[in-house]
Amino acid sequence: MNNPPVIFKVVPLGKPRMTQRDRWKKRPAVLRYHAFKDTLRARLVDLPHLRKLIDSGTIHGLSWTAYFPMPPSWSKRKQASLAGALHQQKPDRDNIDKAILDALFTDDSGIASGRIEKRWDDGKGPRIEITFEFDPHPATAPGNQPVLF
Repeated sequence: MNNPPVIFKVVPLGKPRMTQRDRWKKRPAVLRYHAFKDTLRARLVDLPHLRKLIDSGTIHGLSWTAYFPMPPSWSKRKQASLAGALHQQKPDRDNIDKAILDALFTDDSGIASGRIEKRWDDGKGPRIEITFEFDPHPATAPGNQPVLF
């Protein structure tokens, strides 16, 4: 069962490579990453029903589409031709996925499926649209145990 997508009005950002030094040396990339996570978490405050689902562990999949802003140096013609097209530049999709999962889940090991997509802004502004997929009857519920032969 799926919920409608939740729209986060934020510029998509990938998780940076981090070291022990980042605990005391506040690099700009790490500060941007923490601000990004805080923005996603703050949006969940407005959605208590979704927070409850996340905390209950019934979410098994998370699909997202990230819309990136186009560089202002591009011509209007180029911007129009690439509006909504696939984004094939950095940041890598796996780093964005790590950042989203780290922001929304304390333990993301239960997320087993999802679709990932990066696109150029389609005219609605930079954002991330996330669809949470959950199972109201998880396999670990009584009566849903696998049968061994």
